[in-house]
Amino acid sequence: MNFSDRINKIYMSKKGNPMDISAFSNEQLAGQRLMAGFDGTRLNDDLIFLIDTLKLGGIILFSRNLTSQDQIKDLCMSVQEYAVKCGQPPLFISTDQEGGQVARLKEPFTQFSGNPYMKDEEDAEHFAEITASELKNVGINMNMAPVLDVAFDKKKSIMRDRSFGNDPAWVSKLGVTVIEQLQRNGTMAVAKHFPGIGRTVLDPHIEMPPLDADLHTLESSDLRPFYEAIKHDVAGIMLSHILYSKIDIKWPASLSIKIAKDLLRDRMDFDGIVMTDDLDMGAIKSNYEIKTVIKQILAADIDIALICHKGPNMEIAYEKILKDLKDSKNIKAKGKESVKRILKTKEKYLF
Repeated sequence: MNFSDRINKIYMSKKGNPMDISAFSNEQLAGQRLMAGFDGTRLNDDLIFLIDTLKLGGIILFSRNLTSQDQIKDLCMSVQEYAVKCGQPPLFISTDQEGGQVARLKEPFTQFSGNPYMKDEEDAEHFAEITASELKNVGINMNMAPVLDVAFDKKKSIMRDRSFGNDPAWVSKLGVTVIEQLQRNGTMAVAKHFPGIGRTVLDPHIEMPPLDADLHTLESSDLRPFYEAIKHDVAGIMLSHILYSKIDIKWPASLSIKIAKDLLRDRMDFDGIVMTDDLDMGAIKSNYEIKTVIKQILAADIDIALICHKGPNMEIAYEKILKDLKDSKNIKAKGKESVKRILKTKEKYLF
């Protein structure tokens, strides 16, 4: 019995439907909006707290969590089993397996040269098929890939070593191929970093890069791969921590109503999962308090707040979401729509 079949059997053996949003408490509605990183390689007290008390909707795995194929499979199975025990929906279990510079899973998992070295669609298909199979085999159901940033300056772009290239049409073609093959093989794809960070030269892990390209410029270039990803039913889109000053002078994309809601949701008609990049990055952490961050995320119809490191921010974020759900009928209504999108995606890929 493969991993997916084992998880399905566990959930089907339980009374009640963990995917029935009408029975969700405010605490569950809040928790589904969070995806967390953690320390350790097994189901430990930190994970038990995240799943049982914060009722989070997903986890993200980094190299610090991964030692062997058997260990990863045991970790993924144990957290899913514990979620069942707590009456929770199955978890998104994600990682960054782009190939090349960013690949959390090392040998014996297949190692690829990376997006800049793909010569054709066959290379993209091969990467995605093998990667999806290996992730699914150990219980990882979401890949934070592909990178759809267009690296216009091959020498200076922060994404020069991770992008498919400097041609929007080429990035679109290979990106869509990866999305289709990952998802055809049971692994959710998350396109990143919307609306495109290929023009930037500063690292958002450290500071918030500004970008003065206007919407017309982005529409004709940077956004083209994301339009194609949406057409091909990408499961999720990750927002960047870049300040697009000619679109929103105040908030970076990951906190922007104008970008996340008005552009991505309304103008581009994306109805899948929208998530932030890691809120522990310097671009966000150095500029905003976590309560302010969460307030913006809820207002912008962003489904998932991604917090990749252990610390107080996760609990503060949960308490802020929970408080706003209780205090505002509008926030609660919008929150239910977000959780419906989350559960719809889980039903499609996890059962």
